[in-house]
Amino acid sequence: MSLQRLIDLAGGVDNIQRILAPVGRVTVAVRDAERVQPLPHDVSGESVLGEWQLSMARDLAITDADLAALGRSIASAQRQAAAAYLQPTACPYRPQWHISPPQGLLNDPNGFIYHDGAYHLFYQWYPFACEHKDKYWVHLKSQDLVNWTWQSIALTPSDWFDSHGVFSGHAVSDGDDLWLFYTGNTRLGHDRQRQTMQCVARLNEHNQFEKLGPLIRTLPPGVTEHIRDPKVVHRQGRWHMLLGAQTQDLQGRLAVYHSTDLQHWQFDKLYGEELAPYGYMWECPDWFEMAGKQFVVFGPQGIRSQNLHHTIVHQNRIFHVDQDEQGGFHFLEGWQLDAGFDFYAPQSMQTADGRRVMCGWMGLPDELEHPSCDNGWIHQFTALRELRWHNGQIIQQPSAELAQLRGEACTLTLNEQPQDLGTKSFDLEVTLPWDCELHLLHDDSHAVVLTLDRAQGVLRFDRTHTQIRQGDTIRELPLTSSEVKLRILADNSSLEIFINDGEQVMTGRVFTPPNATHISLKHAVADATFAPLNAMQWSFAPR
Repeated sequence: MSLQRLIDLAGGVDNIQRILAPVGRVTVAVRDAERVQPLPHDVSGESVLGEWQLSMARDLAITDADLAALGRSIASAQRQAAAAYLQPTACPYRPQWHISPPQGLLNDPNGFIYHDGAYHLFYQWYPFACEHKDKYWVHLKSQDLVNWTWQSIALTPSDWFDSHGVFSGHAVSDGDDLWLFYTGNTRLGHDRQRQTMQCVARLNEHNQFEKLGPLIRTLPPGVTEHIRDPKVVHRQGRWHMLLGAQTQDLQGRLAVYHSTDLQHWQFDKLYGEELAPYGYMWECPDWFEMAGKQFVVFGPQGIRSQNLHHTIVHQNRIFHVDQDEQGGFHFLEGWQLDAGFDFYAPQSMQTADGRRVMCGWMGLPDELEHPSCDNGWIHQFTALRELRWHNGQIIQQPSAELAQLRGEACTLTLNEQPQDLGTKSFDLEVTLPWDCELHLLHDDSHAVVLTLDRAQGVLRFDRTHTQIRQGDTIRELPLTSSEVKLRILADNSSLEIFINDGEQVMTGRVFTPPNATHISLKHAVADATFAPLNAMQWSFAPR
């Protein structure tokens, strides 16, 4: 039977919402079951988890080109439906200068790269609700890493290899070509059996990303279907693809493939055995060089903190690694990149002038209920931060480009008397003694409190008295310095705290009422440098 016959039985292309390809079969899910034609004996129809699906055997008459053509039709309909969600909803919690979605759910940053004289950044997006469902990619572009322009809905979950989500990945700039490597996610049958493939798309002459299909269709030995988020780097005369993976005995690992042409990939092996046990899954690997040293970033799931306030199993880590002559990875020492509440799945890129700049997801996989959901959106990106390797440690600072947003600076004397800053978007620098409390974004009943607790030897980030609805409310960071220098970036519903010139960072979403714009300092007096941060110019949708 031809694919066109299945399309006709389904009520036409416009009635098909996804296509699947279980082994030896072709399946389509329809939007309106009332439009389905009477089915012949060789076509089955059933309800699968709320979707009416039609399925038939696939023979040689149905080619990959046929499936790709149907995928393009589905993609066109998906973009049209998503376009209705590109207008941003009004919301007092919406950041002024961080990237956030107009509506729906934003998660991982993807494809962060400098290509053809411009910076490109993509965000993973579910347009229709604050839910983790079938993911899209949205394409943003910038000349200066501050002012971002909306380009397109770059990728949609339209094809048999990514019908339940265009999952995370990276970009590669290779001459004139801009490639997007990503994981295609599908779910098959009543038990939602996961089917994972590593896929690629390429920017064509029409400024559209054309899917070239799956490059890696099968799993490496000993790995579950939890293998995803390709990072592709050229080194040692060939291309390396790094993937976060889970072994069949539920251990996180780094899976590595090699290629000479970006299209044909050979599995190397799993790396990270020397860290075991180290979580049940690793996600979102990144790999780069600083000061002649190699670093791998990933998100280990299942790492539990000894601090009772820290209950979240999704973590962030960066490791110094060695790479041997055969391309193998050897993990040396590692650190936490961010000790706050909300920093996950970061991606980095090298700027035109050679700096290493990183962007992270200010969100967590299991958190879906916050005050911004009342206005139809959730999650945002972090500020861009520059990474350096200095005296044997990772140093992180807000990117130099952030200075473009700073208004006129002034000096504030902080004490117990609340001062109204008149804004929740600012850059504040202050050096504090131990045994004091800095109250931020506060009114009479809400506040974010930073406490320097000498007895415990920690900086405590406390969002208990905010409007947060889900997640931990306290983070504690051990410190040994005689005093603590802070640089605090605030943006309506977030704080990013750079500690002791970037030796540590703590990031968190903090929801307080719109008029909670006060600052005060308990048990000490200190001078601070304050500057408002003005909104950047970036668009959610075509102008």
